[in-house]
Amino acid sequence: MSRKPRSQTSGRRDTPRSRPAGHQREEHTRHPDAGAGIWLYGKHPVEAALLNPDRPCIQLMATRDVLETLDTVAKQALRQIPTTIMDREELDLLLPPGSVHQGLALQVRALPAIGPEDVVSKARNMDSATVLILDQVTDPHNVGAIIRSAAAFGALAVIIQDRHSPEETGTLAKSASGALERMPLIRVSNLVRAMSVLKDGGFWISGLTADAPSTLPEARLSGKIALTLGSEGSGLRRLTRENCDILTSLPMSGAVESLNVSNAAAVALYELFRTQTARTV
Repeated sequence: MSRKPRSQTSGRRDTPRSRPAGHQREEHTRHPDAGAGIWLYGKHPVEAALLNPDRPCIQLMATRDVLETLDTVAKQALRQIPTTIMDREELDLLLPPGSVHQGLALQVRALPAIGPEDVVSKARNMDSATVLILDQVTDPHNVGAIIRSAAAFGALAVIIQDRHSPEETGTLAKSASGALERMPLIRVSNLVRAMSVLKDGGFWISGLTADAPSTLPEARLSGKIALTLGSEGSGLRRLTRENCDILTSLPMSGAVESLNVSNAAAVALYELFRTQTARTV
């Protein structure tokens, strides 16, 4: 960051921090009939998974008409994946009730897990970078939408706590509309430790909260930023808030008290993307 932000600076220390021990993703929730792995469904999530060389794919279930509409490269990937032609009613029975599968369901295993240290390493030679930290955002639709916005505005990763966060499921992947294959979703056991690793790697932690002393545009953040958002009900927890370097809010008209957390993330990501892009022109 080119200068020290104004306002809140709690959480920044001069002494080096010890890095947390390695962590693993928790086992993914499985559909009772899925065997190993999870089911992704819908055209965008399935096609993106087929195009991702890092995604272990087990088998595909598809209607014949939809199978023909897949991307050419995705069709080539299917040569290595067992494929079963089914009708839509059979797919309805295979997946959780209400799943909008669009005639496609792909059984997969989890992507290789990475940690905050990997993000720091990736950003080492960057002048600016953005990471999202989600503090107990539990709705898979919200997390999926945030992953999609993070990919759209060039973030490096989305970090969530392994407890009080949704599992990687078809619902989350469908809400991310394929972005789950391009945006690392990092699960950590301790959010404050992850924030410490990012700080040691040159990131400033900006907490988004309605009662902040300055707005995000007023703070004029630059460099490597970890944008931290809390749940819609209680916001940032005390320890998370105390370990932020600066607290900011979104400027709003006052017609409503707050935004849905996924909408707030999209607006904040756009503001950081806009200002960082402007500085490079």
